[in-house]
Amino acid sequence: MFDLDSWQEIMATMRRNKLRTVLTASGVVWGIFILIVMLGVGAGLEAGVSQNMSGLAANAVYMWGQRTTLPHAGMQPGRRLVFDNRDAAAIAAEVSEIEYLSPRNQLGGFRSGALVRRDNQSGSFSVSGDLPVFRHIQPMDITRGRFINDLDIRERRKVAVIGRQVEDQLFASGENPIGQAIAINGVYFQVVGTFDPVQTGDAADRQAQTVFTPLATFQQAFNFGDRVGWFAFTVKDGYDASVVEDRVRALLGERHQVAPGDRQALGSYNAKEDYEKLQNLFAGISAIIWFAGVMTLLAGIIGVVNIMLISVKERTREIGLRKAIGARRAVIVAMIIKESVLLTSLAGCLGILAGVAVIEQLSHTPIESEMFANPTVSFAATSIATAVLIVAGAIAGLLPAVHAAGIDPVHALRTE
Repeated sequence: MFDLDSWQEIMATMRRNKLRTVLTASGVVWGIFILIVMLGVGAGLEAGVSQNMSGLAANAVYMWGQRTTLPHAGMQPGRRLVFDNRDAAAIAAEVSEIEYLSPRNQLGGFRSGALVRRDNQSGSFSVSGDLPVFRHIQPMDITRGRFINDLDIRERRKVAVIGRQVEDQLFASGENPIGQAIAINGVYFQVVGTFDPVQTGDAADRQAQTVFTPLATFQQAFNFGDRVGWFAFTVKDGYDASVVEDRVRALLGERHQVAPGDRQALGSYNAKEDYEKLQNLFAGISAIIWFAGVMTLLAGIIGVVNIMLISVKERTREIGLRKAIGARRAVIVAMIIKESVLLTSLAGCLGILAGVAVIEQLSHTPIESEMFANPTVSFAATSIATAVLIVAGAIAGLLPAVHAAGIDPVHALRTE
């Protein structure tokens, strides 16, 4: 393996057949190039989707009331479920697997807006009543001031935390909104914080148009009494979010006399299920990429096998002479395999460099898509690709090498 003369001989052989060497190497270059580019694009797709969901805790569950569809305990279907603070207390007391629980309200309901005004500027924004723990369920970057705290809840303070788009529309550029007053449906609140969404895309735009207020203040200021619109909670590590979701569903169903089989009475969204679906999806995409890339590389390797067989045929007299003067079969096999490995390795390195260069260029190209971001090729992937190349090169040279080792020196020396 470390015989310098043999490597120099192999290089001399490749230089004598430049066109054949280049054409043989091109198939390997193309195969590994396609594999690296597909891996980079797959990583960019995964990064984009993950970034789009980064503003939502992976173990978050949202649950809201709908209408019953089955009769139960003498009551007809079609009842609208309405939650209150006592439901929140019951969930907190009886479902110990919950890490953070935040009952929520919103003016006008989900994705509806309310009039928010400041001096002569106004706009329609999402206004919600929340608890301080909500920022652990839906992460956000506090850019100025603070988020809602426990004292705000206890004292029912009229304070608000506003999103970036709310700030941009109601306040002049460069103006500090902290301490300023805004009117929400005619009720004045003091701005104590501003935030930027962590998510990207449409979800980020919706969150950036949100005004957060303390839940207790919200219920009092907007005549909600003790009503709660829906619940958001996260599950402690080590517990299955789907199991905890079913426990909360059963508890609320029992408290509001919902038929056990009525799955439509309570709506829910489980982020864990989406994360698991995405992980399975990208695992499948990665498998398809590796399969397609390896098949493309295999096509190039088959070309190497054919060329090496032609090379062996051309060098029949040389191989016969080597065997006639005492070269062992292992020496002949090693010579052919080393030539094959060198050819595929050099071609593969060129393909890897070209693929990495394309991905690097792509990563610095602005792409306006919330589903694609930061395409990269990991060191592990390139290491695996390199190992595949070396093994493939050895396999590609094995058949020609065995054929060369089996050449009869007497017949080989007679070959013209």
